[in-house]
Amino acid sequence: MKTLYNGKTKTVMLDEATGVVNLFFKDSATGENGVFDPGSNTVGGSVEGKGKIGLKISKHFFEIMEKNGIPTHYLGADVEQGLMQVRKLTVPKLEFVLRYYTAGSMCRRFSLEEGIVFDPPYTEVTLKDDEQGDPLISERLCIMKGMLAPGQYDEAGILVKVGEVLKKELSAMGLTLIDFKIEVGYDENGKMYVVDEITPDIWRVRDEKGNIPNQIDCAKMILEKI
Repeated sequence: MKTLYNGKTKTVMLDEATGVVNLFFKDSATGENGVFDPGSNTVGGSVEGKGKIGLKISKHFFEIMEKNGIPTHYLGADVEQGLMQVRKLTVPKLEFVLRYYTAGSMCRRFSLEEGIVFDPPYTEVTLKDDEQGDPLISERLCIMKGMLAPGQYDEAGILVKVGEVLKKELSAMGLTLIDFKIEVGYDENGKMYVVDEITPDIWRVRDEKGNIPNQIDCAKMILEKI
């Protein structure tokens, strides 16, 4: 396969024989100074088996999204090979964030206490740029940079729909969704799809004891329940 993009936790590859795009899920995890954190912009280490676990969880949640009428890039998965087959889409370097409670970088940026409730949920769009620390970006700048067409910024209402499904599914597992981020892609007709992955690498949750597990521990908990 031809490598199209090599990211922190996944590699995007093209099967030149079939034209199918594949995501290879790595064992690497984001974090810093030996602490795993889904909100980090750096790789904090490697955990054997993480890639396949993440793929199983992504497969589970992408299929649930599709059943709930939310279009995704997911086409299939080969868990043993660590590969997910996906639609070939245009994916802008943006992350769409939805927050139910204050946490993480938001608290640091705006000097807020952890755990303040957002009602309705708070949404943000950030530029996916590790060197710049994933800064917030406006609709006007997205259009100026050619990343989105007029009107696509507001189509991120899909973010709220994803949140409603995620919150319900995680609640049934005894987990409260704090915040999460997704990436989106567009086909040649401008239709939006949820892309990348749906795993503990994209969300923060609180368990029934009030603890916030890192993405490694959270993945193990979820794998036992799906």
